[in-house]
Amino acid sequence: MTQLAIIGGTAVSDLPEWPTIARHQVTTPFGQPSADIIEKTTTAGSVFFLARHGNKHTIAPHQINYRANLWALQSLGINKVIAIAAVGGIAQGLEPGSLVCPDQLIDYSSGREQTFFESNFSAQCHIDFTYPYNETLRQQLLLGNEAIVDGGVYGVTQGPRLETAAEIKRLAQDGCTIVGMTGMPEAALARELEMDYACLALVVNWAAGLSGELIEMAEIEQVLLSGNDIIKRHLNDVIERILTLKEA
Repeated sequence: MTQLAIIGGTAVSDLPEWPTIARHQVTTPFGQPSADIIEKTTTAGSVFFLARHGNKHTIAPHQINYRANLWALQSLGINKVIAIAAVGGIAQGLEPGSLVCPDQLIDYSSGREQTFFESNFSAQCHIDFTYPYNETLRQQLLLGNEAIVDGGVYGVTQGPRLETAAEIKRLAQDGCTIVGMTGMPEAALARELEMDYACLALVVNWAAGLSGELIEMAEIEQVLLSGNDIIKRHLNDVIERILTLKEA
């Protein structure tokens, strides 16, 4: 049975469109999740929501307890996760307001808890991570919205500061098309727990050095306001479609 969760970041902090039917406070072997997991009811069934940065967006990207978040979701029987992210655009054409469904990532973060297998490790604990996002779930995200860019490389930086122009130049040379701070280890931890995982990213600014101007947070806020509505409208259709499938 499909159990779907949305992990919301800066671009989506809640799902007020649907009534809340339960709040799940989950304690994990890895500590507390960022927030209670909110269970919502839709016409097709229940969907779960977790605020990645906490209810009031007070947890910095490098301080998120990614292991607790993913473990808590899996403990509730969730097997599909859609991750929402706010990112900077690197590749030509990915201007602010664009939606991207990446198919690859490069991890530049450091010092984060990367795995559930710190003890009792064995050869069987290695995961195949050739394609970090589940392709079936990615296609579900793309369906019905031709404006979403299909594919891209998500460069994951440490944060919480934004990048330098030289760092963005390096990321572009490496093949990154977008840059953000929360894509890892979230994707790998989901794979370790055998949860289907895909990302829908909202481009909120040109990455450092690409616009010829300094990055203004006020301008990012404006893109977030308009992009939030676009993402939620699309999520409505995606959630209904995935839950109606029942099995996947």
